Amino acid sequence: MKTIAVFGSSRRDEDSPFWAEAYELGRGLAAAGYTVLSGGYGGSMAAVSRGAAEAGGQAVGVTCAIFDPRPCNEWVSEEIKAPSLLERLKAMVETADGFVAVRGGIGTLSEVTLVWSLLQTRSLDGKPLVLLGADWRPLVAALAAHTDLGASIADLARIVDTPADVVPALNAPPTPPGPPPLG
Repeated sequence: MKTIAVFGSSRRDEDSPFWAEAYELGRGLAAAGYTVLSGGYGGSMAAVSRGAAEAGGQAVGVTCAIFDPRPCNEWVSEEIKAPSLLERLKAMVETADGFVAVRGGIGTLSEVTLVWSLLQTRSLDGKPLVLLGADWRPLVAALAAHTDLGASIADLARIVDTPADVVPALNAPPTPPGPPPLG
């Protein structure tokens, strides 16, 4: 069984369409045999964990000591406690066999860009990165327009529209990066 890390907002209520999207993502990942790994708290993390658990799958939460005594969400079957945010992200990156990001805030963006950079430098060969939702398209376009993000690097992240599109994108052959940068 492979593990997929899901990055997303802690600020999602159950009545949000983005919460429902994360829930369906968790169900779909579990149905495909994946273990779901998230930050373990509320919002999108709870939604994806609940979806996975209710579909009979495993939900792992990587929590952080700086948020103590805040408990992980009730659908997490295994908790990994990290001492800092950097160690938390390191644990998620090292544990996961692939990554999916749903709409989130600056924390989600930092998680995505770190994974993207590690893919670019071939530090995560063969680990797919999928961005779920149309909101990612204008963000990636803005990065391409205002940074040195080239097409070969942009192609390392696959943008899909629905939770049903995620598993096929995770299973597609990885896009090889261009040559590693020299500087």
